[in-house]
Amino acid sequence: MAQPQMTPPGIHSRTTDESPDPHRRIIESFLTVRNLTEALTSNLEPEDCGAQSMPDCSPAKWHMAHTTWFFETFVLGPHAKSYEPFHPQFSYLFNSYYNGIGERQARHQRGLLTRPTLDHVLAYRSHVNSSLVALVEANDPQNLKAIGEIIELGIHHEQQHQELILTDLKHLFSQNILAPSYRPPLATEPSSIPALNWIPIPEGLHWIGAGPDGFHFDNETPAHRVFIEEGLIADRLITNGEYRSFIADGGYTTPELWLDTGWATVQKEGWTKPLYWRGGPHDYRTFTLAGEQELQNHEPVAHISFLEAEAFARWAGARLPSESEWEITCGQIPIEGNFVESGRFHPTAAGPALTKAPRQAYGDLWEWTRSSYGPYPGYQPEAGALGEYNGKFMCDQMVLRGGSCASSAAHLRPSYRNFFYPPDRWQFSGIRLAKDAQ
Repeated sequence: MAQPQMTPPGIHSRTTDESPDPHRRIIESFLTVRNLTEALTSNLEPEDCGAQSMPDCSPAKWHMAHTTWFFETFVLGPHAKSYEPFHPQFSYLFNSYYNGIGERQARHQRGLLTRPTLDHVLAYRSHVNSSLVALVEANDPQNLKAIGEIIELGIHHEQQHQELILTDLKHLFSQNILAPSYRPPLATEPSSIPALNWIPIPEGLHWIGAGPDGFHFDNETPAHRVFIEEGLIADRLITNGEYRSFIADGGYTTPELWLDTGWATVQKEGWTKPLYWRGGPHDYRTFTLAGEQELQNHEPVAHISFLEAEAFARWAGARLPSESEWEITCGQIPIEGNFVESGRFHPTAAGPALTKAPRQAYGDLWEWTRSSYGPYPGYQPEAGALGEYNGKFMCDQMVLRGGSCASSAAHLRPSYRNFFYPPDRWQFSGIRLAKDAQ
C-alpha cells in the first residue's frame, strides 16, 4: 500500500506579492486598505457614524477607531519604541473582545460614545497611519518580516470591518422611516429566474484548508483530508422568486420544516419573511443600501439566517452543503464575482450556466453550510492575545463560505471560513442547496 501524502503542497495557496522593496509593498497595501475605509464612509454625516441600531451592530465611527486601535496595539505598541498611545483611554473604548488586553466598553453601549467625535477619530487614524509608515520605513528587512506579518493580519482585519460598516449601516438606515440611501438607486432589469442545475460532488478523500503559502487565518489550518460521499450541489444561489414560493406554501407556518431552535425563533421574533422585505405577498419591496426598491425575483434571496436556510432546504427536498463539499466544488474556480469594488453593495442575478462549475461561488452572498464552526484536526491558535481572534468563538456558530457584495476580492480564499450564529441575518447571507446522490 502506498504511503499517504502527509502534506498537500500548495493547496489553496495564493502567491504573496514579493516586490523588490518590501517596505513599499507593505506601506502600499496598508494605505490602500486604510483609504478604502475612509472612502466607504466619506459620504456619511457625523450623525450616521455614531448611532447603533442593535447590540450586534456597531457604529461606523467605532469600526473606524477599532481597526486603528488594532494597529496601535499589536504593531506600534510592541515594535515602535518611542510610540505613545494617541489617547490613554482609547484602549478601553475600542478594544472589541481581547480579554488579554484589558477591560473594554460594553458592546451594546458603543452607540453611547458621542465622544470622541468623528473628526477626533479621523485624526486618530491619520496619526496611527503616519506612525506605522514611519515604523516600516525605519526597520531593516530582517525585522520587517515579523512586523509585516502582523500588519497583514491587521489589513485583513480591517477588510472584515469594512464589510461590517456596510452591513451595520444598512441595518441602521432600515430603522428610519425616511429610508435613507447610502448610494444612488440601483438599475433594475426585470428578468426570469435563471435555471438551476446540479453539479456532482465527487466521492473520495479530498484535501481542504489553507496551505503554507499566502495569507490565511489560523482557523483555516491545518490543511487536512476529509472523506466525502457522492452528492450534488446547486450551481447557483436560491432566488427571491423561489423563496417567495416557500413563503406562499406556508414556509413560516409549518413547524415540520424547522429545527426546534428555528421554530422557537420564528414564534418569538414573529418572522414571516426575510429581513428587509416589506409589504407582500403580491407587492414585496426590499430595503437596500440604495434605499427601498421593488423586490426582483431573479436576484438571490439575501439576509437569510441559517435557521431559515435550513427550513427552505427541507421544503425544497434538499439540504445545505457541508463546508467540505463547498470547498471541493467551489474552491477550484477563479475568485471572480460581485465584490465591494463594484460599488453595487447588493447581490446580482446568476449569469449564464457554466459547464460543470458553480456560479456565484464568490461575491454576492455568504453561503450558509450545515457545518458547525469548530477546529480542524490539529488546530493551534496564535500565541498571546492574537490567539483570541478566532479560536475562542468555536462554539454554537455555523460556517459560511464564499464572500459577499460587501467583501473585498483580495480578502477571500477558497479556504476562508466565516461564521455567525444560526439566527443572525443582518449579514449578506444566502442559500446554496445540496443533496445526496440519487
